[in-house]
Amino acid sequence: MHLPEKTPKIVLLIWLALAISIAYSIYSRSWSTVFVASLTLLLTILPIVFANRFEIKLPMRFAAAIAIFVFATLFLGEIGNFYNRFWWWDVVLHTGSAVGFGLIGFLGIFMMFEGDRFTAPPVALAVLSFSFAVSIGAVWEIIEFAMDGFFGLNMQKSGLVDTMWDLIVDCIGAIAGSLAGWVYLETQRTDGPLTSWIDSFVTLNRKLYDKSDRG
Repeated sequence: MHLPEKTPKIVLLIWLALAISIAYSIYSRSWSTVFVASLTLLLTILPIVFANRFEIKLPMRFAAAIAIFVFATLFLGEIGNFYNRFWWWDVVLHTGSAVGFGLIGFLGIFMMFEGDRFTAPPVALAVLSFSFAVSIGAVWEIIEFAMDGFFGLNMQKSGLVDTMWDLIVDCIGAIAGSLAGWVYLETQRTDGPLTSWIDSFVTLNRKLYDKSDRG
C-alpha cells in the first residue's frame, strides 16, 4: 500500500490511537470497542487502498479529512459518546460529510468528461453531485439503523427525528459541495475554500483530467 504524498501526521496519530485502543480493548475484553475501533481503522485505510488500486493520487488534505471524519464519527462519536456530550457534533459531521461527498461526486462525474470544461454542463454536474451526496447520506441512515439493530448501538439517537434532521443537514452540505463544482466550472475560480480542494485533486490527477487545460 502506497501512502498519499507525505502522509499527514494527523492520520498517523489516528492510526496509532486506534491501534492502541484495539490492543487495550482486547486485553480488557471490551469487544464492542474492539469492533468499532477496528472498523474505524479499516475505513480510514480503505480510501488509500482504493486510490492505489485505481492509480489515483490523494491530496494530503483529502487523506486527512477522510481519516478525521471517520475517527470523529465512529470512534469519538460512539465510543467517546461525543454525540451525547455535544449536541452539535452530529450536525457538524453530517454537514461536513455531505460537502465532501458533493465534491467527490463532482470530481467523479467531471472525470467522465476528462476534465473538458467545454463539454461538461455546470448545472447538470452540480445536480448530479448533489444527488450523489444526498444518496450517500440516505445510505448512511440505513447503516445507522442496522448498527443499532444488530449491535445494540444508539446511532439514531431520537429515531425518526434524528434521521430527518440528518437528512436536512445532508442536503445543506450537498448544496455547498455541488455549488463549489458549479463555480469551478462556470467561473474557473480555484482560490475558493472549496474550489481549491477540487483544483488540488485535478492537478494531482492530471492524466484523469487531461482536457482540463483547455481554455
